Amino acid sequence: MKFKFVFILLFLAAPLWSQEAERKIKITKKYVNLPIQRSQDRLEMKLSVNGKDSRKFVIRLSEDQTDYWVFHDVSSYNGQVLTITYPKTVHGLDEIYQSDHIAGADSLYQEKNRPQFHFTSKRGWNNDPNGLVYYDGEYHLFYQHNPYEANWENMHWGHAISTDLVHWIEQGDKLYPDELGTMFSGSAVVDFNNSANFQKGPEKTIVAAYTAHKRLSDSDAIQTQCIAYSNDKGRSWTKYEGNPVVDSKAKWNSAHTRDPKVFWHKETNKWIMVLFEKTGQSIYNSDDLKNWTFQSHLLGFWECPELFELAVDGDENIKKWVIYGASGTYMIGDFDGKEFKVASGKHRYVSGKLYAAQTYNNIPESDGRRIQMGWGQIEHPNMPFTQMMVFPTELTLRSTRNGIRLFSEPIDEIELLHKKSYKWNNLTLEEANANLKQLNGDLFHIKMEVEILNGTGFQFHYHGNPLVNYDMNRNLFNESFYPGDKSGLTKTVELLVDRTSVEIFVDKGGFTIVSPLETAKNNDGLEFYQGRSNLTEPIKVHHLEVYELKSIWNNELITDEGGK
Repeated sequence: MKFKFVFILLFLAAPLWSQEAERKIKITKKYVNLPIQRSQDRLEMKLSVNGKDSRKFVIRLSEDQTDYWVFHDVSSYNGQVLTITYPKTVHGLDEIYQSDHIAGADSLYQEKNRPQFHFTSKRGWNNDPNGLVYYDGEYHLFYQHNPYEANWENMHWGHAISTDLVHWIEQGDKLYPDELGTMFSGSAVVDFNNSANFQKGPEKTIVAAYTAHKRLSDSDAIQTQCIAYSNDKGRSWTKYEGNPVVDSKAKWNSAHTRDPKVFWHKETNKWIMVLFEKTGQSIYNSDDLKNWTFQSHLLGFWECPELFELAVDGDENIKKWVIYGASGTYMIGDFDGKEFKVASGKHRYVSGKLYAAQTYNNIPESDGRRIQMGWGQIEHPNMPFTQMMVFPTELTLRSTRNGIRLFSEPIDEIELLHKKSYKWNNLTLEEANANLKQLNGDLFHIKMEVEILNGTGFQFHYHGNPLVNYDMNRNLFNESFYPGDKSGLTKTVELLVDRTSVEIFVDKGGFTIVSPLETAKNNDGLEFYQGRSNLTEPIKVHHLEVYELKSIWNNELITDEGGK
């Protein structure tokens, strides 16, 4: 009897221990703003309207201090009561407020460590670019996004649109986690022939292929491939009711089956999916984007596959295919719609903080470029956001003394950001440095051609830190091995310098280095560095071209929240 009495007391008391905290808000504004404390554990927040779950996600809701704010768009609930539940009572629950502006809107895009010509999300974490596709005058950038914290979690597909690949307008999150899992990486195509039968009006359908990631344990997960479609130029999305369209976990006995890259192969009149599976990249075919047939598997790559064809040296009569993975190593070969046959590789065209790059589908034939964007793994300490997209580049194949190789150079649209320009020729190190003292600002596009006269290399510094460190003796650029295309003592280098990053393009795109910009050691600005060397005339600067750059956020289309 005694044990029964104790059990009853425990049973009655249990709800008091586990009771969730709850807050109700009648929605009359566009956003609810949520306070975040970095030191708090993640707990699951649930949003519901009329008793039905709307969203759920993990968040570090503040308890005794607020480090930064994030937001959630609640405009679709206007006039209704939103119920917010959280596993425990914290001060931050009471601090949540609604507004037509996000918290910090007055300083949005002007924050101290905000990149000024690279895309970053308003708030939260971003990583891989997803769904790069062009349609009807707009370039779409979808991306891996955690809107609720400046760390990886809660994977959504964020969305931004540009008409020039330079100025971006954020559109909000488009793909949300569901019963199949969180939204991992993928791609998008324009279904011009309505092969999937999703089109309902005059607009052609954009179809996204993505991975749904369902975590089973710390070491196991189910990753399946799904599709969603949009009939309004990517503004709203519907997930296909027959998802998933590929489930290959059992085939590979692996939790790693993800990141579908889809494109149209006109030679075989088929849709192609390149999918990372366990040890490399698999090829699938489809007629309708819904039913997929496995064709082949190529070993040696990890994550985020890409496959595309390029003319060699601009000759449309000589073409080769390129396949790569997330790390930037690639192979060159031939592709018949079912199998990639390797001719050479693996090669490397990039080093540093570039990962999971993807190229645009559906670029008009009148343009003809293969345009790439990638995840810039650059931290932004003490900001309400982190990570970025590298500046878009054009990819080409060129003949070199080592064979056909992939080159990557900034797209011509960088010129849209040029402000004051400076050009000099035939300079000594001292003359070049004297001219560089004229520069203003902290955003630069720089081109140089440097010849080594004495010694085995040269350095180019910014505020006391080396941006370029070339060691000819060991064939190293910034400690990364690069053999070069040509022997000789002259190197061409192009740089993009933003507030938190530097991108370096050697030998007209033969090798790319993406690096974080280090904290300034002095105020010396840009300069060629001689160091302790007593060598006379260590270098000759044959050509030096510098452009001060404008911010992409100083645009009349951008409001205080980055919208139209």
